[in-house]
Amino acid sequence: MALATGTFLVSLGVYLLETAGAVTGGAPGLALLAVRAVEADFAVVYAVVSVPFLVLAATRFGAAFTARSVVAVAAVAGFSLVHPQALSIDAVSPVYGTLVGNLAVGVGLLVLFRHRTSLGGFGVLALLAQERLGWRAGWVQLALDATVVLSAIAVTPAPTVLLSVIGAGLLNVLLAVNHRPGRYLG
Repeated sequence: MALATGTFLVSLGVYLLETAGAVTGGAPGLALLAVRAVEADFAVVYAVVSVPFLVLAATRFGAAFTARSVVAVAAVAGFSLVHPQALSIDAVSPVYGTLVGNLAVGVGLLVLFRHRTSLGGFGVLALLAQERLGWRAGWVQLALDATVVLSAIAVTPAPTVLLSVIGAGLLNVLLAVNHRPGRYLG
């Protein structure tokens, strides 16, 4: 249930971001950039972009984590094909799409991270840095995401890139505040 919930929220957030013309970080952000640059299908590009991170996950986090992450990547790709068919959005406010899209992605990531799963992207690197170096996953992800989002200037108007920076910052602050060792002990 956690994998379904987390991946659904992430894919819905990506759909809002894509509709708003915004980007985010990580593998979904890289895929959104590639889709804009070459007009390819998000599901395919996202799956391809995720492969190197899934290989890293296999070498660092083991078979169970990697299997869950492969399922999560496939689910996000699959859900990304369903959203446009089930939810027709002709236009969305760039501010709303960017902020709500990033919030949905962030909450989905929290659900996945709490269940030792990633999206086969920068989350693998962020979790590795948290586990090995004690760095908060959200701050690590923020630095990596900033690189992707700022790269969007090549294919996205400057005001949308600025909104994307704010949205990615919101996503990563959400992760930094809520995903840390001992946070959910009852």
